[in-house]
Amino acid sequence: MSSRPPLLDLHRHLDGSIRLQTILDLGRQHGLALPGTNLEELRPHVVITTPQPGLVEFLAKFRWMVGVLVDYEACRRVARECVEDAKHEGLRYVELRFSPEFMADAHHLDSSRVTAAVIEGVREGEAKTGMKVNLIGILTRNYGVERAWKELRALLDHHQDIVALDLAGAEAQWPPELFIEHFQKGRDVGWQVTVHAGEAAGASGIVTAIEKLGATRIGHAVRAIEDAAVMELLLDRRIGIEANLTSNVQTSTVPNYASHPLRQFLDAELLATINTDDPGISGIDLPYELDVAAPAAGLSEAQIVQALENAWDIAFLSPEEKQGLRSTHGRFAGNEGDA
Repeated sequence: MSSRPPLLDLHRHLDGSIRLQTILDLGRQHGLALPGTNLEELRPHVVITTPQPGLVEFLAKFRWMVGVLVDYEACRRVARECVEDAKHEGLRYVELRFSPEFMADAHHLDSSRVTAAVIEGVREGEAKTGMKVNLIGILTRNYGVERAWKELRALLDHHQDIVALDLAGAEAQWPPELFIEHFQKGRDVGWQVTVHAGEAAGASGIVTAIEKLGATRIGHAVRAIEDAAVMELLLDRRIGIEANLTSNVQTSTVPNYASHPLRQFLDAELLATINTDDPGISGIDLPYELDVAAPAAGLSEAQIVQALENAWDIAFLSPEEKQGLRSTHGRFAGNEGDA
């Protein structure tokens, strides 16, 4: 709608946004065994069609996406295409997050070179589309504390091309307090901090992420609604919430859209936003989240606009960058399409 500010996505995983066609192309190119020989055969193995029992089962869908990252050229390609797809959705700005160790794992790549390839692909995408993209590096909890140091070093090798550090993965098994020193190193080089918390584990992890890891934004934060003190902390500290409606239904974090706390977050004047998480796996894009998922979650059009304004407020951009991107909105209108 014309009354909406330009679109942006603050919580989008690069490695959960790989095109089905690209999976097929890379599989054929490298002789990989895939669970399908065409898009329709492949789709049910990659794209969520029914709610999963939990986050771990949802994450299993990544197998076929990262499984085709055979070399650094593949990493560069998927990064470039991710920017192109965001542009086709009508986005003006996107923050892409990625775990270099996760992308490197299947074919034993070097995570620092994976990071370099992702940066190169993103810059190519920016040059082609005119989009602004910022990168967020992820430490994957599941790999443990020691391997997180390796992943951090790979990201630090390219620290000038990354704006923030994130912690993702199996939250219940790997709480944020295990990674305090890692995040101190990240803050030391000037990175912002956003942390997945309050999704698969309770609200206390949100507090730890803020007070011990230095998070100014929280990914998901669904469980914050269970604790009035946490809600107050989010409000008082002006902590951003990167909400992801469809993925929270698909991981059974919430039973359905109507039970999602996003509307309550906005009613409480928290800086809550609407994002896609893993659009390739969820089978959605940002317009779907705004026009289908958000109304199903009880949001009014005014609240949807507020969520977009909140996203511009908490984006990892300078005030000058925000002003520049928003002032050029008219020149980039009319580009919405299928991702």
